[in-house]
Amino acid sequence: MNIPNQITLSRIFLIPVFILLLTLPLDFGEWSIGTTTLPIVDFIAAMLFIVAAGTDWVDGYYARKYQLVTNLGKFLDPMADKLLVSSAFILLVEMDMIPAWIVIIIISREFAVTGLRLVAAGEGIVLAAGNLGKWKTTFQLVSISLLLLHNFPFSFINLPIDIVTLYIALILTVISGVDYFVKNWHVMKGSK
Repeated sequence: MNIPNQITLSRIFLIPVFILLLTLPLDFGEWSIGTTTLPIVDFIAAMLFIVAAGTDWVDGYYARKYQLVTNLGKFLDPMADKLLVSSAFILLVEMDMIPAWIVIIIISREFAVTGLRLVAAGEGIVLAAGNLGKWKTTFQLVSISLLLLHNFPFSFINLPIDIVTLYIALILTVISGVDYFVKNWHVMKGSK
């Protein structure tokens, strides 16, 4: 197993740790930051999430730079991304930090696009992510990070940047999903 795939696997292995941090009754105290209070366990979970999310860029860059792209990596990388993002969004709903309907839309889009990719793969077609999808992912990762950090560093100026980025992520999720299906509908029409 090559280094990019090992990095991707490390991201997958960080997900249960991330989940446990936010679900176990841990109390490491809290910090008062600006107009909010940040539980230290949420800060630790946010740092773990940011590291895990950052490995997505690292493994992709390394795989492309050194021609180490593999079929296993093509399978593991998007799966790791979806598991990490879905876990974080579901936990944020459980923590009563975001509404469930937003997460339902975001996760439904991921299932739909994954389904289209599976149909395409069955036909021998590889569907690459577009720029809108990459922006969607970026805003999802930023919004999750800011929500876990209770809007730090923007809590000092009392701007809800965490919620703004969440709604931008939602809008990009819907637009990129529609765009993906419009551009690749030929796969569904041509499938046997």
